[in-house]
Amino acid sequence: MDVTLHLAQDPEADALLGRSPLAALVGMLLDQQVPMEWAFKGPATIAQRLGTDDLDAHEIAAHEPEAFAALLSQKPAVHRYPGSMAKRIQQLCQYLVEHYDGDAEAVWTDVATGKDLLKRLAELPGFGKQKAQIFLALLGKQLGVRPTGWREAAGSYGEPDSFRSVADITGPESLVKVRAHKQEMKAAAKAAKASGS
Repeated sequence: MDVTLHLAQDPEADALLGRSPLAALVGMLLDQQVPMEWAFKGPATIAQRLGTDDLDAHEIAAHEPEAFAALLSQKPAVHRYPGSMAKRIQQLCQYLVEHYDGDAEAVWTDVATGKDLLKRLAELPGFGKQKAQIFLALLGKQLGVRPTGWREAAGSYGEPDSFRSVADITGPESLVKVRAHKQEMKAAAKAAKASGS
């Protein structure tokens, strides 16, 4: 895996996301309740604070939990909820160590169908169906991981040029489109709630 991503809108952080499957998974895990760029800059910040140029699932899984939470809590914090996200990242890494010998890329390297890949992603700690579908779309659209039926398995996120999620962000212009789509969805949800439906 060695592509150029533009999710963090920061060259160093994006370079790590493009070459490190674990960094990409951790960025996706962090992508909730904070701006997308903040979430996807997180893996680079964690690696820097660990004194390394990449993330290692074995190292993170074995890290003392309070020390790892403190690492994420340093200013600027890696996430709005650094303590709970530290726990989730460690759970993800422990799962990867247990099921994939710590190799994040093994989650998708030998998978035959999009449906199988979606199942594997949804089994990861912290990944529900929607997050799994978005990551599957990111793998297919930008990282060249395209098992049979990947678009269908990714649902609406797999549609070409849909600008619904991080899977469609390739630079500042597409980021604006994705952000606009998210605002529309929030407004629609708010309107539906207000009308009692």
